[in-house]
Amino acid sequence: MQLNLFHHVPDGLTRRARSFVVAHGVRADLPDVEQYRSAWLESGIPATEIDRAVAFQRRWGGLVLPPAPEYDGGPRYFYADTPDGSPAEAADGSVVSGWWFEAGLQRTAVPYSFMIGPAGEFGIHAQRWVPLHANIEGWVESLALAHHAAYWAKHITKVTGEAADDLELHNFEQVAEVRGLADTWWRGSDSLIALYSGEAACLGAPVTRIALIYSGLDDWGLH
Repeated sequence: MQLNLFHHVPDGLTRRARSFVVAHGVRADLPDVEQYRSAWLESGIPATEIDRAVAFQRRWGGLVLPPAPEYDGGPRYFYADTPDGSPAEAADGSVVSGWWFEAGLQRTAVPYSFMIGPAGEFGIHAQRWVPLHANIEGWVESLALAHHAAYWAKHITKVTGEAADDLELHNFEQVAEVRGLADTWWRGSDSLIALYSGEAACLGAPVTRIALIYSGLDDWGLH
């Protein structure tokens, strides 16, 4: 698998995320999944779901980014795999219907897959389906913000489990560009807080909920 500089940055990202992708992203040469259309159609996968996988692969396929702070780094690179229409259980016990496809292989042996959900969400899937961000752009924005915050913060504090649940966020504003669902970012007067709840919800293990507090940030670090 050959790696190349990532020259074309997909639209829909902030300037910070675009700079992050240009500076740190490379692209692997991967096949176009359009070649699987006939076989997928014969196996009963709707054409609209194949269209989604093809569009994702052409837009994001092969992009390699630095690892995320959690989820053992996230996908090694983005790659669309065979769409799956099996119903999934949500964290609240309800059943979610629709089609999923894999967003990329894991970097390590984590007990879940990284998936694109029925509404385009980026999330993790094991016994349960937990969307982390409303779309793949939100995941990339979160990676870029984590890299930015870690560089500029004077202190980084990690809290887990109940301590993460007890954080006071009423004086913080939610960071919109990460399009957070299970995972969110919060901006205060001199700090940023990243809350990672996806693994706790997916595996039913509240102790694995994590908050990273990046403190001592100036105006540039905050924004």
